[in-house]
Amino acid sequence: MSQIPLLCVFLFAFLSQSICLSKLTPKNHGSKIRGMFVFGSSILDNGNNNFLPNSLAKVNYSPYGADFPLGPTGRFTNGKNVIDVLGEKLRLPNYIPPFNDPSTNGSKILHGVDFASGGSGILDVTGSIAGNVISLNQQIRNFESATLPDFELQLGEKSTKIMSDFLFVVGSGGNDYSLNYFRANNNITLQDFTTNLTTTLSLQLKRLYDLGARKFVLMAINPNGCSPIATASFPTRDCVRILNKAFHMFNSNLKNLVDAIRPQMPGSNLVFVNTYKVIRDIIKSPSTKGFRDVNSACCEVGPTGVLCKRGGLICKNRSEYVFFDGLHPTEAVNYVIANKAFKSNLKSEVYPFNVKRLSEIYV
Repeated sequence: MSQIPLLCVFLFAFLSQSICLSKLTPKNHGSKIRGMFVFGSSILDNGNNNFLPNSLAKVNYSPYGADFPLGPTGRFTNGKNVIDVLGEKLRLPNYIPPFNDPSTNGSKILHGVDFASGGSGILDVTGSIAGNVISLNQQIRNFESATLPDFELQLGEKSTKIMSDFLFVVGSGGNDYSLNYFRANNNITLQDFTTNLTTTLSLQLKRLYDLGARKFVLMAINPNGCSPIATASFPTRDCVRILNKAFHMFNSNLKNLVDAIRPQMPGSNLVFVNTYKVIRDIIKSPSTKGFRDVNSACCEVGPTGVLCKRGGLICKNRSEYVFFDGLHPTEAVNYVIANKAFKSNLKSEVYPFNVKRLSEIYV
């Protein structure tokens, strides 16, 4: 008789764990990925800045989200961002929720959390011009101190056992140039600044590795020197070379980091997604890729020249525009980037292989 209660307890524990694990497993054939943890700046921000007081980098208003099912959510585009589209490709069951949303806890975090913050950078000092933003270091601390304990509470086991089933997407660095290096009066050379930036990022990636991350997707900096806010400052309509030179230098370092850092993180796999090249190719030959306007913002921009004017006008043919506001790409471009990231076989676009292959690797 005494064995029956023990058997019941065992069965209850087994079934409880099975239910938790079944919630974690999306129906994605071939993929080992159960979700994504996302770190970076506005390109990847799913709405974290909405909940930050005194932040100037908020887009929780119309016309942002004009083509998104949930309307304006804090995404810096008219519809889905790259993370949303990658989630579709991986067949994840829902959008990745923003960390700062008070409702992002419990079962809502089982397929990942988005920590990205518009206006932030790899360096802690970057983004102060945008008011209150969350640096990459703080994003990682939020993951460690809040999300991981909650995750373990949901699973009933150490999270490190299952972190290898998640993609860790990191996309930061652009603001470190635009809102830091090129705005400051410093004596450091562009090369030295870029080296320091890459070294700092490598330490941040190692910290994520120590917390259980094994599959990384590293996003390049976009060719922001071709954005409307950049070209508006110069008489020509060409891309601003000094800006793109900086971004290209960082991206080269980032690609090299994929090979350099892996031996220091046993069991890890990293993929570099060259969004710079993908967007640059569209700008060079837009008509062949279904685009028409590569120079103008689709929306009516405000005084800063970057963000859309609240309640302002927007273009009707948004799928033909590269830029939605003065800096950020449209949903149409985000689809091109995500599709390339997921299935391209060109090492100039994804290195050393694509996200689909990364998702199928068993660790």
